[in-house]
Amino acid sequence: MNKNIEVADVVALYFPLLRKTLLMDLRTSDVDGPMIRVVPMANTPEERFQSLRKMRPRFGRPDSITIIPWPKYVQSLVDLGIWERIIRRFSDTGSAASVRQAGRCLTELEQLEREEGHRAITGENYETIWGKRGIAEVEAVVSDDDDDDYEDEDEDDDLYDDDEP
Repeated sequence: MNKNIEVADVVALYFPLLRKTLLMDLRTSDVDGPMIRVVPMANTPEERFQSLRKMRPRFGRPDSITIIPWPKYVQSLVDLGIWERIIRRFSDTGSAASVRQAGRCLTELEQLEREEGHRAITGENYETIWGKRGIAEVEAVVSDDDDDDYEDEDEDDDLYDDDEP
């Protein structure tokens, strides 16, 4: 992966949990410098080519796009030295503005990750496979034949009735 980041003209580092992509286009011209942005995740490589063409209309279709899934934490990019390589690539272009933009992108990804973690904890946009504590479950229908298996149902019911004396 480090080799891809060091030589590829266009890298799409995508974060499946966040449904976002860190899109890096290191192609430059006399008019346009390198680009780094946090964008929505594309569904297909072709969709990514099309979105890149809209963002960078003065550039033709790149020969290839390196697409890297990143299922780990955003901070692991820094911890593993990958972020340093990304910054070095943008720094080598001579564009101080793109280096600053890269820092803003990292901050944005970290914020998105914190927000997603908060949503996971609070259950916003998530469904649980467990019921909530204190909410009565639907009682099963018991046939008359099953009544013989229980000696005294009233005793069992008393164990769960905390409100009655």
